[in-house]
Amino acid sequence: MLGDPRTTRITGDATAAIYRRTEDVEAEQDPERHREGPVAEAYCWSNLTSGNGSRALWLLLLPFMVVNLAHWMRPTARGLSGTVRLYGVVVRLVALSLTVLLTAAVCEVALDLVAWQCAGTAGCADQRSWLGFLSAGQDGWFSQPGRRLSVAALVPVALVGLLWYLSHRTWSAYEAQRPLTWDEPDGPQPDDEEDEPAPPGAPRARPALGRPGFWYGRRLVARLRAAHTAAGFLTVAATVGMAAARHDRTTGGPVPEAIGVLFEATLVLCALVVVAVVCHRGRSERRVDTLLDRAVTTYLPGAALVLLAVAVVYAGWARPGWESSGALPGETAFRVLTLGQGLLVVVLAVVALRLYRSAPESRTTLHGLGGPAVAMLACALGGVMSGGISQRVADWLDGPGTPGMGAGSAIPGPPVLLSWQASVIPVLLLLLIVPLVWLGARTARRARRLGPVVEAEYEEEHPEPGRTGQIARIRAAAALTDSAPGILGLLSGATLFLGAAAVTGSWLTGDVPGLAMDDAAPFVEAFAEAAQATGSWLIGVGVIVLVTCGRRAYRDASTRRTIGILWDVGTFWPRAAHPFAPPCYAERAVPDLSSRMCAWTGRTRGRLVISGHSQGSVLAAAAVWQLPDAARRRVALLTYGSPIERLYGRWFPAYFGPAALYGLHRSVHCWRNLWRATDPIGGPVRIDEGDGPEVDRGPLKDPLVYGRTPELPLPEPVLGHSDYQADPVFAVERAALLERLGPVVPQQTERSTRRAAGGTQGSAGRSSG
Repeated sequence: MLGDPRTTRITGDATAAIYRRTEDVEAEQDPERHREGPVAEAYCWSNLTSGNGSRALWLLLLPFMVVNLAHWMRPTARGLSGTVRLYGVVVRLVALSLTVLLTAAVCEVALDLVAWQCAGTAGCADQRSWLGFLSAGQDGWFSQPGRRLSVAALVPVALVGLLWYLSHRTWSAYEAQRPLTWDEPDGPQPDDEEDEPAPPGAPRARPALGRPGFWYGRRLVARLRAAHTAAGFLTVAATVGMAAARHDRTTGGPVPEAIGVLFEATLVLCALVVVAVVCHRGRSERRVDTLLDRAVTTYLPGAALVLLAVAVVYAGWARPGWESSGALPGETAFRVLTLGQGLLVVVLAVVALRLYRSAPESRTTLHGLGGPAVAMLACALGGVMSGGISQRVADWLDGPGTPGMGAGSAIPGPPVLLSWQASVIPVLLLLLIVPLVWLGARTARRARRLGPVVEAEYEEEHPEPGRTGQIARIRAAAALTDSAPGILGLLSGATLFLGAAAVTGSWLTGDVPGLAMDDAAPFVEAFAEAAQATGSWLIGVGVIVLVTCGRRAYRDASTRRTIGILWDVGTFWPRAAHPFAPPCYAERAVPDLSSRMCAWTGRTRGRLVISGHSQGSVLAAAAVWQLPDAARRRVALLTYGSPIERLYGRWFPAYFGPAALYGLHRSVHCWRNLWRATDPIGGPVRIDEGDGPEVDRGPLKDPLVYGRTPELPLPEPVLGHSDYQADPVFAVERAALLERLGPVVPQQTERSTRRAAGGTQGSAGRSSG
């Protein structure tokens, strides 16, 4: 980043730190030596997203990360504070359903497929010696169904405990790190989660990302962690205890039926408490909220764990004659859970449309439906992962048979709904073929049309078709980013429709698709069987690929850095919806940057240019928003390859929409943004201030030279998203920003403190500061 092998860490630790060239460490004390140009500092935050090998396990938390993004994708609203809060409540309920779904999927594997079905079937248990002590044929103490379920419950309990531990550990490292606070008040503070405009002539309220408590989610994450942990334990308790309660009601026996009724009533009561805790946001962004909801965080997970222990004791009670047959009753639970997720997404879509219509912005993704579409995608990912695990384990336990197909199967297999959900995957892929082919054809046509434009731009007397076509194709491919919302909307809508069809089909027929279509036309029957087999294979392969990528990332640092690019966007936002999502690195990075800028400008009274590339530009903007007025007046902003409007402004309009970006432009001393037409990520910020200096400069020429020249005898590469600092425009614009900042201090002091932070970003996880 600094272009020098000799660097010194100025402040920070091994996770994230600020560096200078070794010769520039004491630049403030030696002004004459540094009069010719700015002194560069670099803020390196790569280890926040692609650090040690354990980060590879974050791949398994992908649905949680995606649903957390949906929380921040709400449209800009005006005067609808209640609707804004409702949007957040619905997203948090969707997130809670994903925790329940994951725990239920593990319960399906460990309790139903292994302990209930395989251990209770001689043909399955005899082939697996490790199931001997649980096998019903051994007639041991653990052979009773309730006791087998109690032993198998250790698996989902361990999973929930692991998620709690990971969330608690990252909470201590990220959310619990209190940022510095500044005494200077800076404009009125709006209510949390509101976007109320300031009246004419009044000082403008700080945007959401500039609120003192926005990047300090200690209280909220702790509260949600307690609720989701309790929900996981309650799911296991329901699976273990309700099987025993159902047996007592239907057959009668030594255990009084009233105990089962009391247990179920207590379970419902605890579940309602968990839902109430999730619905209550319980934090303030107007200040650094240092409170903790001690009663919730301490007693709620403990109460759920006690109820789980009661369920284990209750299920382990001796019940002579109780035998496990068929599948563990849980089909209805999966149907209700899937149906509930679909309804929540529909409600979220209605709420999002209401918000969007209050303050419509033409650039907002899917007319405000980006959040519901992403929430639907999170539910689909959760269903694929849970269904894939169940399908693969069932195939493994069943040997040569096909679970759910009857003849030749040693066990009944997973719930019918999971087979229906797997069967819609090939249908969904077929539906996507047409728009993807159309998109490819449109890109090819666009590349052909760009050919004459490229040649005219470079004023080449003897153009080369190959070189022209290369540049045109890269520009056309870079424009595909703007088509992503349409593809996502189509994918989410088709997923919602096909998911509803899967629930309906499983409910009406009670059989897997291959058996449900036995009496249909031969083509329909063949298609159903092919879809079921192909979907089961695809869903299993998807899970295997995910685990393989995680294992490879654990061993290979370069792969881990590649995966870190995904986390750059996915974990920028605080964990406001799901506490088990990967942690928000910006809760460390943004306070780091703002504290350094504020402390340096306050101590030296100097001028500063903060430059950021790609995701670093988003961090830079968020850090500038956090500065008090006195520091912000001494800061200029230089962004390049920036997704701040093209991605963040469209997908997160309440936080990076036009109003927020105009406010940032007015509050910072000066801002310049560089972009290229060949860049698939960065783009213009689209701010027009009339007679004032423009923010955008671009599109920059890429490549810098069309063909071979005496100065550059080899072909210049098309840089796209990388190496903006290699363009001469970068140094010119950085110098211009320093000039626009002006001599804000006396000449002798200026010489000793004149400084700009500049540099580059070489790969994911690094930004200039």
